[in-house]
Amino acid sequence: MSGSEGGRLECLLARLEELEFRVVALERENVELKVENAGLKVENAKLRAENADLKRRLAQNSRNSSKPPSSDGPEQTPPPRSLRRKTGRKPGKQPGTAGFSLKLVDDPNKVIDHVPSCCRGCGTGLDGAASAGVVRRQVTDVAPAVATVTEHRLHQRRCGCGKITTAPAPAGVADAPTSYGPNLRAWVVYALVFQHIPVTRVVELVTDLSGARPSVGWVCQVLRETAAALVGVEKLIRALLTAAHILHVDETGAKVTGARWWLHVAATEKLTTYHLDRSRGRSAITELGVLADFVGIVVHDCWASYNAYTDCDHALCGAHIARELIAADETHPGQHWPTQALDALFALNTAAHDARDQGRSAIAPEIADPLLKSWRHAILVGLAQHPPRDGWKQSKTRNLLERLQAREADVLRFAHDLTVPFTNNQAERDLRPTKTQMKISGTFRSEASAAAWARIRGYVSTARKHGLNAFEAIYAAVAGNPWTPTPSPAT
Repeated sequence: MSGSEGGRLECLLARLEELEFRVVALERENVELKVENAGLKVENAKLRAENADLKRRLAQNSRNSSKPPSSDGPEQTPPPRSLRRKTGRKPGKQPGTAGFSLKLVDDPNKVIDHVPSCCRGCGTGLDGAASAGVVRRQVTDVAPAVATVTEHRLHQRRCGCGKITTAPAPAGVADAPTSYGPNLRAWVVYALVFQHIPVTRVVELVTDLSGARPSVGWVCQVLRETAAALVGVEKLIRALLTAAHILHVDETGAKVTGARWWLHVAATEKLTTYHLDRSRGRSAITELGVLADFVGIVVHDCWASYNAYTDCDHALCGAHIARELIAADETHPGQHWPTQALDALFALNTAAHDARDQGRSAIAPEIADPLLKSWRHAILVGLAQHPPRDGWKQSKTRNLLERLQAREADVLRFAHDLTVPFTNNQAERDLRPTKTQMKISGTFRSEASAAAWARIRGYVSTARKHGLNAFEAIYAAVAGNPWTPTPSPAT
């Protein structure tokens, strides 16, 4: 081998060694890039999921979540799907329903005769003219509410033994030189609790309408005293609720002395009780004193604290589930399982109503079985399209699907037991007065007044469910003889 060939070989070997070194470096860099790319894919998937969740939150409104209608902004358009199905009825009063027009009464409290003095045709006087009939015009009005003062003189007599005896005061007369009577006290409680009028405006109302001038402190005192008279009634209501077959429970936020508290409700068609607590969870629900010993069927929105009570059966609110399915449909517009699940859910509810109207104890199998099959198929398709994520939080849609599958008996209990309602509307209706109170008055100024309001409101709600007049029920409590519910199959 010549010198030039040897030099060339050495150069080639050196070049080969350099290339081998670069190949090793590139392979190492490729591995690092693959690892980095895998990490970026995972991070991208998380960001996409987070972005979808944020879009879902931005799209939330009163139709696809538990948010109240008042939170819907003007830019939010109504969703294309309503939770209500068309009934074919026109808006307004339905044909055949009773009217509420003001009618003539046969025994008016007062009659005033108006006799014409002269003829409207020729002007001749009508004294002594024959009667040609009477046209009746009745005016219904209320008498001016003027405060009156009644003095009770408790006479004293001295016995021969030297003992002086004073006559006892009648029931309802306070042991004080002056006091306000039960009518005025009932006015105050009615305005505060049932009409949600703030304390200072109650004082103004009483002053303007009656001439009496109570103080703000006296108004708050009357509220607490009335609540104290209802301790026994509240215990009875809660005992009856514990014995009920169907129980509705829910909770909502309330402001007490500027802080966030929770108002818990337990209710049936005939009974209502409330409990205010700093906690939303199980300790507050147990303090309410109903669910701990309840063995019937409790209807709720699947709040986790309710699931801890295992001695009773559970029924999940269909309206909440429908809103979650609508949200899933809007979040995943290309997927059809939410619509299929909604159709099956609403069809089962319609079938349950039809079966009740026909006096049946259950939905006919030929109607129920295809709908149940459609429901289960929709859930399975949804689970296939939303597989579980390894190592990190599941999507809201996946969680919904897993819940609907795992708790099918609770979700569809209304379809298997026709005594169970489709929604938890009973509890939600009983909570609405609290939202009205918050909007008008803003906050409870003291814990004692808030607790008193809740107890009286539960009493009034129960009385009204039994057909009683709210003011009369409050007057009975103020007078020391509160109305009490009696056990019945309806409760």
